[in-house]
Amino acid sequence: MDFELSERARTLLAQVEAFMAAQVLPNEHLYDQQARAQVVPATPAIVQQLKAEARAQGLWNLFLPGSHGAGLRNLEYAPLAEAMGRVLWASEVFNCSAPDTGNMEVLSLYGTPAQQDRWLKPLLAGTIRSAFSMTEPAVASSDATNIRCSITQDGDHWVVNGRKWFTSGAMNSDCKLLIVMGKSSPDHPDAHRQQSMLLVPKDTPGITILRDMTVFGYDSRPVGHAEVVYDNVRVPLDHMLLGEGRGFEIAQGRLGPGRIHHCMRLIGCAQRALELMCRRANSRHAFGRALGEHGSVKEDIARSFCDIEQARLLTLRTADKMDREGNKAARDMISAAKIVVPDMAARVIDRAMQVHGAAGLSQDTFLAEAYAYARYMRMGDGPDQVHLAALGRALLKRHA
Repeated sequence: MDFELSERARTLLAQVEAFMAAQVLPNEHLYDQQARAQVVPATPAIVQQLKAEARAQGLWNLFLPGSHGAGLRNLEYAPLAEAMGRVLWASEVFNCSAPDTGNMEVLSLYGTPAQQDRWLKPLLAGTIRSAFSMTEPAVASSDATNIRCSITQDGDHWVVNGRKWFTSGAMNSDCKLLIVMGKSSPDHPDAHRQQSMLLVPKDTPGITILRDMTVFGYDSRPVGHAEVVYDNVRVPLDHMLLGEGRGFEIAQGRLGPGRIHHCMRLIGCAQRALELMCRRANSRHAFGRALGEHGSVKEDIARSFCDIEQARLLTLRTADKMDREGNKAARDMISAAKIVVPDMAARVIDRAMQVHGAAGLSQDTFLAEAYAYARYMRMGDGPDQVHLAALGRALLKRHA
């Protein structure tokens, strides 16, 4: 199996790494200051500045294959996403951040020309942001057939009623579009044909953002994880994606690449945590010697290296299978990566926090917030149990 990057991908990786070192990492704390100072959440000024510079350098929409994006394969994008993942907000600088990446993929694959003109073009340009509204507080949303949010037809409009939460991205005032999944055909005999997806402008009457859901106390400002009420929200019939009853199909197509992108970024988080752990272990002394001279610390560092390398190889192999055989054929590998990588990242980051002592729990390093992200991703885009069950079922069927 050849994981060698093309010359173009190597060049882009070198550019991204240089941009991260020179432009992003030095502004990590400035981003936090600007984000926390806002009364109304919006993309911080430093990000807007860096986005313009990244776009001018051609470091833009690197995640998206085909004519709409940079044309990179998943395997080529993986190390670029890993480099971006070293800073939690950096992917937005390159217009490669969730949930916009998944929404752009949906619009590029399933959107009509009119839908692409209205929504995909400004998303590709980075002038607006978007949100994906699927998870609900009243049901076990890991089973999408449980979704209760209703989509009904009234004349030449669809009417949406329901409550969602963890609608990531909706808190940002730059968010202009909500992609909403709801139940439009509750009586359809196929439970996976009951759902549809609608393109809902955020300023549509009847939308109320109740609150921002925190993750381990982090509000992810300015992106946020909003709880949203849809009360008789009306949108024209042409705002439906792909067709009535195709929502589950779209969700499966959307979440595959999104899951692997999170894995790529989490490897970057874990790699940075390992490097910080090594530096800390070399520079701090306890009980008469450097922390790194204590056996337990050396073992944690060694195990972390092994864990990261294993997860990276699994992610690259998954990306390669997606490229060669398509996302559907790679579902088993996507599930495996989604199970392994967030769990790995949380373990490695936890070890780094331990070596950093009290500082590892504070705002003085990125570790605590990175740990919250890694732990969250054991549930985001499908909890471990769902992927374990799907993978186990597929393997049993294959070897029946």
